[in-house]
Amino acid sequence: MNGPDGLRLLAVDDEEPALADIVRMLEASPAVGVVRAARSADEALVALAGGPLDALFLDVRMPGLDGLELAQVLRRLDRPPAVVFVSAYDDFAVRAFELEALDYLVKPVSRRRLDEAIDRVGRAGPGGDEDEMLAVDAPRGGTRLLARSAILFLQAHGDYVRVVSDDGRFLLRAALVDLEERWARHGFLRVHRSFVVNLRRAVEVRPRLNGTAVLVMADGTEVPIARRQVGELRRRLAV
Repeated sequence: MNGPDGLRLLAVDDEEPALADIVRMLEASPAVGVVRAARSADEALVALAGGPLDALFLDVRMPGLDGLELAQVLRRLDRPPAVVFVSAYDDFAVRAFELEALDYLVKPVSRRRLDEAIDRVGRAGPGGDEDEMLAVDAPRGGTRLLARSAILFLQAHGDYVRVVSDDGRFLLRAALVDLEERWARHGFLRVHRSFVVNLRRAVEVRPRLNGTAVLVMADGTEVPIARRQVGELRRRLAV
C-alpha cells in the first residue's frame, strides 16, 4: 500500500500465483494507494461492499461467475468502478470492450502495459476524460487495441467500419452510426454519409469549387465533407 491518496484497486483472479503477481505489480505503482485482492466474483462483490473502488483488475476465466459476467453485474451500480481485464487469452477482447472496459491486458502483463492501464484508470476518475480503447481486427489475425485519441477518422465499409489511426488502418465489424453516437461528446462528427472524423485531429478545411470541401487530417489525409456540413464544420473548427 502506498497511502490513502492513491487509486483504490481490487485485483480478482482465482489462481493464487497470478493474483499475487498482479497485486505486487499494482502496489509498485506510485499512483496506487490501496490494493485489495479477491479469488472469485463472490469475494469481489463482498470487497465492493466494503468501500468505493476506482477499478477492478479482473481475470476473465474463473469458476462460477466469470469476469465478463461480473463486469455485467457491475454496470448496474450507480457509480460502477472502471474495469481492466487481465487474461491469458485475447479471445474475449471484443466482448470486454462491449462492456466498456478501460483496457484489456494479456498475461504475462508487462510493466509498461500495466502502467498504461493504471494511467487510464486515473484519467477516468471524477472530471476525467478517459481514453477509451477500441478492439479492432489485426491484419494478421487476432485483436489490436487502439486508443480513441489515436483515431483520425472512421469510414463505412460494407458491414464493417474502416478505422484510420496513427497505427494504421483496421477493420471493425460495427455500424458507423453507433460509433458516431458513442463518441460525439469526444469530438467525433459525421461530415459525410460515409465518414465520421475526430475533429481533435483535424488541421484544415479546404474548399472545393462545387461548394463542398475536404477536411485535412493530421496525417495529411483528405476526408470529403458533404455540402450541407461545410458551414457547421467551419463553425465547430472556428475557421
